[in-house]
Amino acid sequence: MPGSGRRAYGARDRPGGAPTVSGVRQTLGVRKIHVIGIGAGDPDQLTLQAVRALRSTDVFFLLDKGEVKSDLTQLRRDLLDTHIPEGTYRLVEARDPERDRSAGGAAYSPAVDDWRSARADIYERLIVEELGEEESGAFLVWGDPALYDSTLGILEEVLLRGTVAFEYDVVPGISSVSALVARHRTGLNRVARPVQITTGRRLAEGFPQGVDDVVVMLDARQTFRQYADQDIDIYWGAYLGTPDEILASGPIAEAAPRIERLRAEARERKGWIMDTYLLRRNPKDR
Repeated sequence: MPGSGRRAYGARDRPGGAPTVSGVRQTLGVRKIHVIGIGAGDPDQLTLQAVRALRSTDVFFLLDKGEVKSDLTQLRRDLLDTHIPEGTYRLVEARDPERDRSAGGAAYSPAVDDWRSARADIYERLIVEELGEEESGAFLVWGDPALYDSTLGILEEVLLRGTVAFEYDVVPGISSVSALVARHRTGLNRVARPVQITTGRRLAEGFPQGVDDVVVMLDARQTFRQYADQDIDIYWGAYLGTPDEILASGPIAEAAPRIERLRAEARERKGWIMDTYLLRRNPKDR
């Protein structure tokens, strides 16, 4: 069976082996991978479990996104310097493949699939060439690996190819969603009401039905502007958890121009931007 015996099992599922930092048992002589959620950017957001995983890792794999986003790589380096003694690990970098961001409509999903496949090629090569059979490697994931991140799916694709066997575990992290609402000192949902997490691409198709609290990620087009005529508050944040953090909030009609300006200035200054926002609608505007 594809993937059989490759993924880490719960401590009660398999006898023998050695327990890992995250409480699962592993098979001796098989490569180990930690997928570690490192929070939104603040080294202090790292959990104790994540610190233990970092300190048990021999090789860290970093995907370099180029000069424009070199500070993202530096943030990861700083995090390692903060929590791990120098000289106790190796750092292996590879260039992250470019994704066709011009693809839209029916071409969007195939473009993403091509990008993920290219990433899987890189992951596979790194694990085969840079990780010994008795070693542990790690991928550091912004926020939480379970939320709008491709790492877990790509590792599964590598396993299905059958070229290299390894076990992996996942260390949860503080997501940008949690960091956002914490910085704005508000809850993610309201009493007895649902909350939905979606993308800017989906929000452009319409406000989700039956939901008044919507978290939006991956929105390069500032889709919130199309709801400026409704009674909706926005809680926005960029570069959350980093020294460059920016926050803004208020009714969309009032806050949108300010957010557009802040976003444009930040993007011009840094060359890139990562932002997230919560839309909170007054129920009477359904």
